[in-house]
Order: sequence, then structure tokens, then C-alpha cells
Amino acid sequence: MTYPRQHPHPSAKARVIARRKADPGAALRRMGGLVLTAGLLLSLGMATLARGQESGGENMVVSHGYSFYGDLKYPEDYKHFDFVNPDAPKGGEISVVALGTFDSMNPYTVKGRAGALSSTMYESLLGDGAADVYGEEYGLLAEKVEYPDSKDWVIFHLRKNAKFSDGTPLTAHDVLFSHNLLLEQGLPSYGAAVKKRIPKAEVLDDYRIKFYFTEGISRRSLIDQVGSVPVWSQKWYEDSGARLDESRLETSPGSGPYMVESVDVNRRIVYKRNPDYWGADLPINQGRHNFDRIRVEYFGDDTAAFEAFKAGEYTFRTEGDSKKWATSYDFPKIRAGQVVKTELPDGTPATPTGFVFNLGREVLQDRRVREAIALGFNFEWTNESLQYGLFSQRASFTQDTPLMAEGAPEGAELEFLQSLGDVVPAEMLSEPARMPHVSKPERLSDRRNLRQAMKLLDDAGWPVGADGRRRNAEGEPLAITFLFNTSNEGTLAAVVENFMANLDSMGITANLEKVDPSQYTLRERDRDYDMVFDNYRPFLGTGTGLHQMYGSEDSAFSVFNPAGLASPMVDAIIDASLMAESREEEDTALRALDRALRYEFFMIPVWYKDSHWVAYYDMYEHPEPLPPYDLGYLDFWWYNAEKAEQLKAAGALR
Repeated sequence: MTYPRQHPHPSAKARVIARRKADPGAALRRMGGLVLTAGLLLSLGMATLARGQESGGENMVVSHGYSFYGDLKYPEDYKHFDFVNPDAPKGGEISVVALGTFDSMNPYTVKGRAGALSSTMYESLLGDGAADVYGEEYGLLAEKVEYPDSKDWVIFHLRKNAKFSDGTPLTAHDVLFSHNLLLEQGLPSYGAAVKKRIPKAEVLDDYRIKFYFTEGISRRSLIDQVGSVPVWSQKWYEDSGARLDESRLETSPGSGPYMVESVDVNRRIVYKRNPDYWGADLPINQGRHNFDRIRVEYFGDDTAAFEAFKAGEYTFRTEGDSKKWATSYDFPKIRAGQVVKTELPDGTPATPTGFVFNLGREVLQDRRVREAIALGFNFEWTNESLQYGLFSQRASFTQDTPLMAEGAPEGAELEFLQSLGDVVPAEMLSEPARMPHVSKPERLSDRRNLRQAMKLLDDAGWPVGADGRRRNAEGEPLAITFLFNTSNEGTLAAVVENFMANLDSMGITANLEKVDPSQYTLRERDRDYDMVFDNYRPFLGTGTGLHQMYGSEDSAFSVFNPAGLASPMVDAIIDASLMAESREEEDTALRALDRALRYEFFMIPVWYKDSHWVAYYDMYEHPEPLPPYDLGYLDFWWYNAEKAEQLKAAGALR
């Protein structure tokens, strides 16, 4: 299950799942989201969980954290995460960029466009800051979690010193209120999914809350679901009369380490560290939340934003434009050593980014048409001519991981697919996993691919007329509208424009419709496009969130499924993965899921890279080595006051 899309905050797993490796800067340019990570398990160790027994004889688990299989890297008495610097100094400011506009500081609104990092004030029962492991969550608002081996229910024991930034106590009543508020005023897809799986929640006392789970369903994404719900102040909502789904600039008090200092709409948002933060001494927070202030500067486009970075108007930049990275980072401050340009390792799975087909459009329901359109994209020429050869081509939804399907299915995967029956096409059982087509890099138009594409269009009933345009038997032109966000102008615009040129040469009327970020957000929610540059979420484990992203039930309206994919085969594989009884069975199912998603072909895969491109003024430091699953610059980096003074004295900073 997945939370309403919101702007990202310094939460490791949220950013891991949401991150676009093809464009790291996108995290602050568009709506992000929190995706449950049950089953995303790369365990690095084992912690002993306390076990008791109910009167009925069922074993009980009482633990300081949660993972589906019960294994935790960090023991109950851990002092801090291994990757942080527990002695990192507190202080200073880090400033980052956001493109476009915003009209709300409510990150959960279903209307308008929320400000960057506007969810950073809110915490949940379980925290997810362990950026060196997947699928493990440790107590934050809750000091311990209690559940039977059956996972039929869970009780969270809250910390009695937790409080909101206005000084009011945070209790189990606030947790229940927040859970119900999301059901009533959150995204419909979220509410529908949760109500089926979590039929009841009750407050046992001020500091204990119990959630019950539906009988006969998978226990995946249940305990971590309720443990990851943001907690809001019931008193504030009731006193103010505010709604969760409304666009507003006023923010409710949160319990997190940061709070809003100032908001200048469409120009700047400043967050300040709460000096009275209740959780500062918790082990989960050691070495983290080190900056006194986080400042977000807004710009209309990336050209203006880059010039502002060079001038020192903001101080940390993640680069997503290959042309800029290759040609523009040679300005005087870099040559003087005042700005650091570096590549840092990224251990997260490559985000499935690409050109997404709206399968709700009748013309795109014909696979031959989609195949023909895909052949118009020349990755090799694009990478060499526009991206300086800096990317690799993505093929898989689990690229370069053990879950990536390769070759024809065999062994356990073949047996699994055969067990699903007729929902699996016969050719999937014998043919290799789908791979992207190969193009010649010397010129944009690969004649071999274009000839193949035009034959596919002829066979699909779209012959070329005397005017060079393709029409069907009714005389209707083959027209494709590509929706493009103007905040992404730059190399991506050039990529799309050249792709559209190849489609035009096939006789397809290709319309590139550029709209501002606000219109783009609205139209994307309404699925008002034929094609769009977008992404799905990578996965290294199963969870009910897979149904919301890739499943049929919510396909008509889920904002996490921009293609509207609805495949009985995909549904069956996800269902089977949720019932897996071992990691081996789970891995087999997810490898089959990768194969099936590629077979369904609802996206033209583009590019990826395995590192972060970052540039920053030389006054920030970070742990060595960085953890594999989060760059963490807003989380566990810190400010060097002496270096900052040197930069100011040299006139490098404003």
C-alpha cells in the first residue's frame, strides 16, 4: 500500500523508492511518495527478538523494530546506525533547489502543488532511517512493537515523552485519528486498499494502539503499513477545521526534528531545526538532523537555477542533466576548489523511468502500435549525441539485481510460471525476457528500425496516405500527444523532440504539448495524455504496494500507475509473491514479475546510472563510506563552520 504522493523529506526509504536514477534532481521537482517496503530485505545481520506466549499458546514477538522475517541488523541496545557520525556537529544551513511552483504547504492535498519537503515535520510509529538495510524499521514514536507469530494484529507502545512542536503531547489518540483521516480524506486508492486489509483499530490506553488485520490475506505490508502512517495532531485539526485533502499554506504542528520557519510562495521555503525536539537523544536519531536550517530556493527552470547555484544563492545541487554535468561544471569556483564536483556511489535499484503509454487510449491498446512507436526511440544516438555517453540503457524493472529476469525462464521460475495456468502466454514460457531494441548511434534515424516500425503500423491498419500521414480505415489520423513538463526543459526536452521527429518521419502526427508544472500535475492526475515521461517504482521485495503500482484493481485511477496497466498475469504473480513462505520463493515470484512487466510493454525504457552527480560549496562533510541506499545530504551530512567562514571571506557565498 502506498501513501498519497507528497514531496520527499529526509527519510531514507522514501527517497530510495522514489528516486529517479536517470534524473536525481527530480526528487525536488515533482510529487514524490512514500512506498511501503515490506519484503525489501537485504539483511546484514540478526537481532534477537523477545518472545512470549499468549494464553492461547501462540508465540508473541516484542521488539524494538520490525521486519517481515523478524531479522534486524541493529539490536535492542544499539547506540546509533553504523553509517552515521554520532559526533557530527549541529549547526549551519544547507540550501537546495526546487523547480516550478507551489501553492500549498500541505503535502497530502489532492489539489494544488505542495511545497518541497513539506512532509518533513511529521513522524511515524516506526522510523526508516536505516539506509544500510532494506525492509527494516526501528521504533521512533513507538518504543516497541508487539504481535503474534500469525501477525493477525499488532500493538504499538508509544514513547511517553513524544510531543508535537507546539508542546502538546502525542498519544495513541493522535495515531488513530491520523489513520482514520487518511482513510477518509486521503487518496481513494489508498483508502480502498487499507480498508480491505485493516478492518479495525482501537486505542487501548493513551500510549498503546492496536490494529487488527483481515483474516485469510497475506501478512505483507500490514504491520509496516500502520507503523509508517504519519501522525498529526488531532487537537489542531479539530480546532482549525482543516482538511487533509485541501490546499493550504498553514501547517499543522508536527513531532519531527524540523518545523517551518518561513514561506515565500513560489520563491523560498525555510525549515528550522526544532530546539526542543523531543526525540533528539534517541538512538535512531544520533548523527542525523544536523543542520539548523534547510532552505529551498524555487526557480522557474533549470537554466536559471544553475546560474543561481554558480552565484551562491543555494549551496547543494544534485545534477540530472548530462549535458550540464559534462560541459558546465568548469566555472571559476570549481577551479578554485570552492565548489566540489563529485560522483558518489548509489546502491539503490535503478528506477524504472521511461516513455509511458496511456493504455486507456484505444489506439495504444494495439501492441503493434506501441512496438512501432518504441522503435522510433534511438537510445544509442541519444546517449552519444545528447548525453555524452554517460548512461547505460535500462531493460529491467529490477535492473542489475538478482531479481532481474534474464534469458528464457528455467528451473524454479519456469515451474512457478507454469503453475499460474492460462494467464501466462505460452511464448513467455519459452522466449527470452524482453530486451530493448538496438539502434545505430551514427544517426538519429536508424533505417532498419524505422522500416520495421512502418511494417508494424501497416499491419495494425494504419497505412500511409498520399500526404505522408497514417490513417485508419475511417480516415482518422494516427496522432500521439506527448505531455511535457516545462520545468524539465534542457537535455530531456531535446531527447523528446528528437524522438518525436522520428515518429513524424513514420507518418505519425506527434504533438509535443509543453505545459507549466501546475497544469502538468493536474493533467497527469487526470491521465490526460497519450504518452508521458514518467516512472514506476523499483522493487527488491514484495508488498501490497505492488498492487497499487502495477495491479488491475486500482489501475483506472492510481496515480502510481501512469500507464493504467491492468494485467491478470501481473495480478496473479503479485498475489503469489505475497503468499511466499520463504525468501527463495519470493525472489522467484519477483523475477517472474520483472519478466511479466517487460512482456506487457507499457513503457519504453530509457537510461540509468549507478552514481549520484552532486556539486556543493565546500563546507559540507559526510560519513565515509556512505550507506548504499541513501545519499542522505539532508539527513546525516553536516556543516563545517570553519570552511564556511573561509568561503564567505573569499566572497564565494552571498
